[in-house]
Amino acid sequence: MQLSSKLNTPTTRSEIRSAAIYSLSARFYAINLILLAILALAFLWWSRHESLDIAISQRWFDPLTRRFPWQHNRWLDLINHRLMKDVIIAGAVLLLLRGLQQRDARRVLVALLFGMGPLVVGMLKAHSAHSCPWDLTLFGGNAASFPLLAAVPANSGPGQCFPGGHASSGFALMALFFLWWPERPRRALLALAVGIACGLLMGYGQVMRGAHFFSHNLWAGWWVWLSQLLIFAAISFWINKTRTRKRDGSS
Repeated sequence: MQLSSKLNTPTTRSEIRSAAIYSLSARFYAINLILLAILALAFLWWSRHESLDIAISQRWFDPLTRRFPWQHNRWLDLINHRLMKDVIIAGAVLLLLRGLQQRDARRVLVALLFGMGPLVVGMLKAHSAHSCPWDLTLFGGNAASFPLLAAVPANSGPGQCFPGGHASSGFALMALFFLWWPERPRRALLALAVGIACGLLMGYGQVMRGAHFFSHNLWAGWWVWLSQLLIFAAISFWINKTRTRKRDGSS
């Protein structure tokens, strides 16, 4: 009876809730940052050599009509560009509401990670001078194409097309990794794989429409995972440090 009474005190329930956000090892972060550094070099090489992006986009470009035939495709626009994005946003909102209802800090944090990745990509995209393929002279537009980190030409066009904003919504699903990793690592890894697959799929739909180069989507996934990783590290470190101080102060 005494044990049951102790387990049901408000203090114990508060400790269980606060423990919902866990810490990951320094080794975990080191491995991920090394992998991200390697991928950054690979993606930089890809973006600096535009021939790969151009070759992929040319598969969906009609040189006779000088346009992307799938640009205004109803189903590609409705299902890939709108419906999938809306479903992911709705899922993140439901996860947030569920977390708030149950006072589950981990669910709330993961729901916020859903939004932070695309937010970072959106901010980078808003300040980018790179224009979309359908705006480039190569594909019937008026804007000039230029490699990543190269000098911006005077006729760079409307810009705001790098990284891939739409793909970032699919990559946002990678946040579910942090929801399940401690207790269900296989499910966490599956969620990570699903997030990568959805990001690439949604991004490739935009490639087919002429809205992005493929490398734009690769960079979107890179930035989403980096932002989710760093934000989770910062918040979990702060929470666990605060928890330790409280424990030391009460002892």
